[in-house]
Amino acid sequence: MGRILHARWQMAFGLLFVSILFVLMLAPSIVAPYDPYELNTANRLRPPSPQHLFGTDEAGRDIFSRIIYGTRYSLGMSLAIVGLAVGLGTAIGCVAGLSGGRTDELLMRFVDVFLSFPRYILAMAIASALGPGIASSVLALSALWWAAYARLVRGKLLSIKENLFVEAARALGTNNWRIVWWHVLPHCVREINAKMTLDFGTSLLALTGLGFLGLGMQNPAPEWGLMVANARGYALSAWWYAFSPGLMIFLCVLSFVAIGDTLSEGSISDRPPM
Repeated sequence: MGRILHARWQMAFGLLFVSILFVLMLAPSIVAPYDPYELNTANRLRPPSPQHLFGTDEAGRDIFSRIIYGTRYSLGMSLAIVGLAVGLGTAIGCVAGLSGGRTDELLMRFVDVFLSFPRYILAMAIASALGPGIASSVLALSALWWAAYARLVRGKLLSIKENLFVEAARALGTNNWRIVWWHVLPHCVREINAKMTLDFGTSLLALTGLGFLGLGMQNPAPEWGLMVANARGYALSAWWYAFSPGLMIFLCVLSFVAIGDTLSEGSISDRPPM
């Protein structure tokens, strides 16, 4: 009973905070009191106050407003990264599982190559080659996750495609891709959703790392990782500068992990006993 209540509170916290983030991402101007790009050197590095809830940065910009607008970059790019990884991985996993033989073997060796590379070194190499920016960050980080989705979907497809309901659909002359769409993918949804939610948090951390290293968004974009990087030189004199975006990153990742853990426990507990 206690475990169920803990899971419910965990899910409720995660959903509430993520819902707030999505509202901020879609309509930041409703909450943000200032223009995130507005310079005011007379107010540089001011501590938190009623006028500036999270203080100001080295250019006098309101940190609270920049964090609100930064939701568009940080959360939006995380959605793009995971969405691209899921789409590519699912497509390759379906092709491998349906084709079998040499095609399956070739595709899965390709997947193994990606999974064998150190994740973040690969992302940094791709981002460095493509140059800093939104597109390069999304492409570099989606390369870290698509292979895991391909393996997940292929494994699920292989375990399901010999079942009686799939054989019955084949006997009726149903196209292979229709069988995948209507009979196989619905059985993958829970596992994919659980992994996606966990990967949202991980991709946000990876985005922060790229921004911190100068391989992600560039100034003056209000991206959370870039804000933490800009605050390095003021860690002792203006603690609030790095603390505020760092806290948002922590809470955002914690929320996605809370949701993902709950979904993962549900997908495991719902499996039939061996």
